[in-house]
Amino acid sequence: MNATKVVAIILIVGGVLALIYGGFSYTKDTQQVKLGPIELSVKEKQTVNIPVWAGVGAIAIGGALLLFGGEKG
Repeated sequence: MNATKVVAIILIVGGVLALIYGGFSYTKDTQQVKLGPIELSVKEKQTVNIPVWAGVGAIAIGGALLLFGGEKG
């Protein structure tokens, strides 16, 4: 399996996951205050939305790479 097929499969799987989940979230530590023995920190939950067109585009590009990427003219 060459690198073009691996990239194509990764794009297709990533595009399908983007369409299924629509995005991902992560937690970010933002502020930390130390007042003697007391420590305070704030955790923010950040969400990243992935547009539908990006998922469809990744699937289309991955499919095109699978169909036409391995041919040597």
